[in-house]
Order: sequence, then C-alpha cells, then structure tokens
Amino acid sequence: MGTTGWKDFDLAKMVERAENQAAPYFEFLRVPQLSCGIYTLSAGAADTQSAHDEDEVYFVLRGRAKMEFDGDKKELGPGSILYVPADTDHAFVEIEEDLSLLVFFGSGGPSGAQI
Repeated sequence: MGTTGWKDFDLAKMVERAENQAAPYFEFLRVPQLSCGIYTLSAGAADTQSAHDEDEVYFVLRGRAKMEFDGDKKELGPGSILYVPADTDHAFVEIEEDLSLLVFFGSGGPSGAQI
C-alpha cells in the first residue's frame, strides 16, 4: 500500500521547536495549497511582517496583543481566531505577553517547512 499523504503533528512539540529557534516563524507543513507554522513574538517586540500574497488565519495559543489592520485594532488573547485576507497590511502591536500563534496560509505562505 502507498502512503495516503496525511500527516499528524504534536502541537506542544511544534510550539517548543518554534520557541527554541532564533527566527519568529517556524513552518512545519507545506503542501501546494496550504502552509502551517508557529509564529512567536516576545512581549514588547515589534512585528515587522508586511502584507502577504495569501489569505491567512491566526489562532492565538498563548499571550495577549492587538492586531492592527486597515486602521483598526482588535484585542487578541488565547483562543482568538483571526482571518486576514491576502494583501491586507497588518501587524501585531501592543504585545503585552509573549505570543505563540498557530498560522495557516491559504496557498503556501513562507517557504522552509521542516516536515
């Protein structure tokens, strides 16, 4: 029998790997139509990301901050889910507590998947 192509991941292990690397983004899955990763930002850090070519969804695992986009700010905390359409300027601001976010890019996102 051949492989079905499905994969499983241990979220706690993915977060630990992400938090123990120097870069803020750790991509753990990439397939043609989807990219998944963990994005981490320390309290008080500046989020330097810019608009992406892909739709994305953020799921806040831990921490507190605000997301700024289109002149608005939205408070986020554990359990918050935020959809950001492609080509939308956005950034995490006023990061009160270290952030760990599960990120899904709709069509590939940044390259460099570990698995």
